[in-house]
Amino acid sequence: MIATETELKGCFVLEPNVFVDERGYFFESFNQRKFNALVESEVHFVQDNQSFSHYGVVRALHYQLEAYAQAKLVRVLQGRVLDVAVDIRRESETFGKHVAIELSAENKKQLFVPRGFAHGFAVLSESATFFYKCDNFYNKSSEGGIVYNDKELGIDWGLPQTDISVSERDRLLPEFKNAKIA
Repeated sequence: MIATETELKGCFVLEPNVFVDERGYFFESFNQRKFNALVESEVHFVQDNQSFSHYGVVRALHYQLEAYAQAKLVRVLQGRVLDVAVDIRRESETFGKHVAIELSAENKKQLFVPRGFAHGFAVLSESATFFYKCDNFYNKSSEGGIVYNDKELGIDWGLPQTDISVSERDRLLPEFKNAKIA
């Protein structure tokens, strides 16, 4: 597996070694020992989540606060998404910056999103099955979020605005400047 750190410290793109032959393919999608060595951190995942969404769905931008902050290892099992991580660590040199990477069943890339980041994705294909590991359990009272179309962040979700479908809950999230992040 190859790990490439993005311009946001601690946020990595992971590309597996894929073995292909006439039968199909095989790859190791996760190995705790190798993963921790690649990201140079001790991360222990405790929860797996999976979602299915149709074209144009944007699920964003979410995070957990304080003791319930979560690191995530995300990937796509079917379809294509634009995956976005936003650095919300006030002390970080890249506070308020984001990375966006296309994840797909075809490219088999994964994104490691460390604690202290907001996260979201947009479905670029007809549908997508999205899978992620978390290193902390979800806690409803620690939910945080930033509205997906925040002007300060300026995220291009890779979709025409008329095709974007966002939940009522996500439409009501605060702007970045008003979000509770610490």
